[in-house]
Amino acid sequence: MIRFLRTFFYTVLIAGGLTVLGVMAFLFVVVQDLPRVPDPLSRIIETPPTEIFAATGERLMVIGGREAIPISRISKDFINAVVATEDHRFWGHHGVDKLRTLKALWITLFEPGRIQGASTITQQLAKNLFFSFERSYLRKFREMLVALQIESRYDKEDILEAYLNQIAFGPRAHGIEQAARSFFAKTASELNLAEAAMLAGLPKSPTRYNPYRHMDRAQKRQRIVLSRMVATGYITRSQAEDAFQTPLHLASSSRKSRTGSYFLDMVIRHLEDQYGPDVVHHGGLKVATTIDPHLQTLAEEAMTDGLDNLAEITGTVPAPGNEETPRPQGALVAVATQSGAVKALVGGYRYAETAYNRAIQNHRQAGSGFKPFTYYTALETLGFSPATVLVDRPLTIAVRGAADWQPRNFSRTFLGPIILKKALMQSVNTIAAQLIERSGPAAVVQTAHRCGIESSLQPVYSLALGTSGVSPLEMASAFATFATEGIRHRPFWIERIEDAQGRILEEHLVSGERVLNPEWSYQVVDMMRGVVDHGSGAAVRRLGFSLPAAGKTGTTNSYKDAWFTGFTPTLSTSVWVGFDKERPLRDRNGVGITGGRGAAPVWANFMKKAMEGEPAREFKVPEDIRLEIVDPQTGRPPDDLSRETITVALTASQTASGTVIENHSGEPLAGSGPVQPFQPPPAHGAGEIIEEDLP
Repeated sequence: MIRFLRTFFYTVLIAGGLTVLGVMAFLFVVVQDLPRVPDPLSRIIETPPTEIFAATGERLMVIGGREAIPISRISKDFINAVVATEDHRFWGHHGVDKLRTLKALWITLFEPGRIQGASTITQQLAKNLFFSFERSYLRKFREMLVALQIESRYDKEDILEAYLNQIAFGPRAHGIEQAARSFFAKTASELNLAEAAMLAGLPKSPTRYNPYRHMDRAQKRQRIVLSRMVATGYITRSQAEDAFQTPLHLASSSRKSRTGSYFLDMVIRHLEDQYGPDVVHHGGLKVATTIDPHLQTLAEEAMTDGLDNLAEITGTVPAPGNEETPRPQGALVAVATQSGAVKALVGGYRYAETAYNRAIQNHRQAGSGFKPFTYYTALETLGFSPATVLVDRPLTIAVRGAADWQPRNFSRTFLGPIILKKALMQSVNTIAAQLIERSGPAAVVQTAHRCGIESSLQPVYSLALGTSGVSPLEMASAFATFATEGIRHRPFWIERIEDAQGRILEEHLVSGERVLNPEWSYQVVDMMRGVVDHGSGAAVRRLGFSLPAAGKTGTTNSYKDAWFTGFTPTLSTSVWVGFDKERPLRDRNGVGITGGRGAAPVWANFMKKAMEGEPAREFKVPEDIRLEIVDPQTGRPPDDLSRETITVALTASQTASGTVIENHSGEPLAGSGPVQPFQPPPAHGAGEIIEEDLP
């Protein structure tokens, strides 16, 4: 027994000694390279700025740089709001809030999936001395040690002063003085309780709670700040309610915005989502983007001019002093076809007036702009060719569990037998409806997703006419897949990200994935060239754009959306115009504005200048493709009775046979001969009857 106790004693002694040695070794490793706390403490906010560069190397934006002021020049309401929100025990702890730390540890260990913040104001200030992007318990421990150092050397007022001067409220507002001037055109000392609570809520997510863009979110956050001030005894509930009801007068945002503001917002959002606001605003990132400043300037000018013209046409130019009149809005995205790089992006009419990014956040029906996906599906799944003949005729399609669908043509007439290429050029709705009925909506959805449409698409017959919402970025990217013989390049806008030491954090390597057959893809391109040269998109030719191009117009029900998406072999550009609240686009005479009239001019004006000086590059023709002249009514080589001819792209296995595709009952589809008068079909569900342009 004595031997056992002796052995047990020595074992415990040795284990205890090893534990002490281990702890000492751990502390030695952790402490030996701790960063030095600067003297004076105000230097702790001298962090390297984050810089964002264009594809040309031009610096577009610097995030950082502060205007430090003494704490005596900061509103007491703001000081209290920050302390109540960020660290309500700040005046009592010594750098580490033990209760919050234990609570956070408990949640981490026993409530998986939940995250509980525990950093004090002093710890958040200490983060400025750590330029590592790792998120580890070791780093957290090191931050705590530095926070203890800071608390031992400086008083609370010095710590709080440094912190309030380093908070990031947005890319152009670092520190409370810049924030007060940027958001309220005041000094930090002039902020009232309502303004102080609004600003104190921003650091949690400067982008998400930006009152210029998301006032509803900002006000909800403001209410949370006021509630915390009540809970900590800084204000009464009555004062909080009065402050919440106090009108906020944001500083005028009419100042000229920098080139590419919508694009830069997109970049900053990615950075904050990936690395967190602290790293973006204090970590000295170097970000190389894809934007071409020249193309971006041209895109912004084309959009502004086009929307000004639409406002004149629609009679919606705001009267002086009355900016409440809704004006037409728009979006433009230009993507390099061979890489997917976003070269220009505009999200609305003048960023300073509306920061809502319609290029990526707005999902509107594409109308007939969606038809190329339907036509490709027909080539792939049905064995059709551009010379296949269908009959443009009154059509009724049975819909399981719903009323029959009766699509109508924009022209209110029917053309009888017509080849697919001519039908796409004229944007004949009944032909697209017949194609999706035969191939099935699910196959069209699959084609669109393969090309690059990422939005959710409803597998319904009316999808052929573009009744699902998509974004301009998706459309530009998806059409680029046709331009590259069916090779998809995912769109991207960041080339490379480096940290302050030059280490690469992200780098985009261009790679493509074949998603379409090259021959069928070229046939769709050739059909869309017909749209531009002689069809519903011919407006771009009349406006002077002469380079080889393909594209498609789109106009939705009641003229609520007007689109034109088109591409050259090197650049794919999508333009959308319309009202935010989906009211019809009509001119002063009540005539609806189509994609060819509303969006195509913006596209043409941009592309003319964007491609200026570029050689006339032709689309690559696959070896298996041959061009043949046919009669657009019969699909056969022309004869003495042919009134016009059209060139179609056929594969070696396809012939211009002139066979008329029969309906599902085995009977030939009727409708040959002269144009028939339109007979209005019964009313159908809103949004499923899509109207389109004529040349």
